[in-house]
Amino acid sequence: MSDVYVRTARPEEFSAVGELTVTAYRVNGYLEQEDGRRYSRSLQDAARRAEHGQLLVAVDGEGTLLGTATLVGPDSALAEMCVDGEAELRMLAVAPHARGRGVGETLTTAVLDLARERGATRVVLCTLAEMTRAHRLYERLGFTRVPSRDWYTDAGRLLMAYTKDL
Repeated sequence: MSDVYVRTARPEEFSAVGELTVTAYRVNGYLEQEDGRRYSRSLQDAARRAEHGQLLVAVDGEGTLLGTATLVGPDSALAEMCVDGEAELRMLAVAPHARGRGVGETLTTAVLDLARERGATRVVLCTLAEMTRAHRLYERLGFTRVPSRDWYTDAGRLLMAYTKDL
């Protein structure tokens, strides 16, 4: 297993990052409903994520893309639930070929570190109920479920809230 490194995505990688994100969500069946098909356009648009947040990628020693995550603040067009003093983890995705190597954990830890550096006191995120592998990761890293901050998509899908104080 080669090492995993996290850095800011480069513009020439945006298309590949978008494809990786859509593929990761699609493989698990998260894009099959109508709202998922609409959401896939947001997942594909890595350039917009870079414009409105910090688009991170995980790569191996050869520079192969392994995963991605986006960090946004409350003033971002991509923020769904964060408020002043918080940062939000969005669109965490690990390429199917890279799963089981700690990529998701490495990316999430990098997001926590970056949020802390930027002065956030808490990181928030929302996740679909069926994303149980992600839930285990978040809980292992100290995130707590906050049902009072859960919300529903326009199509009625529950998005479960997690927070971690920094």
